[in-house]
Amino acid sequence: MILASIITCPHCGTAKAEAMPTDACQFFYNCTGCGATLRPKQGDCCVFCSYGSVPCPPIQAERLGEPGANSCCLKASRVLRRRNGAMVDLCPMLTAGF
Repeated sequence: MILASIITCPHCGTAKAEAMPTDACQFFYNCTGCGATLRPKQGDCCVFCSYGSVPCPPIQAERLGEPGANSCCLKASRVLRRRNGAMVDLCPMLTAGF
């Protein structure tokens, strides 16, 4: 499992290596270049899946068929697809502390 990803800002092109959490989705990311707050694209569970060079650990686990892949990220991804990107309906782990 890869635990680091390079996030590239779609606004200014700044790319930075970041450690990915293994037990939660990272829903927001503040670009260090232009200050933009990145959010996942519709259908993606987190900023790493949308703007990173490597998808988040739960998605990696799902693709490899590993046990324990049914995480908050995967559930949130399903909510996004089912509700056409209605961010307010995501699981509490995504918005806690923001």
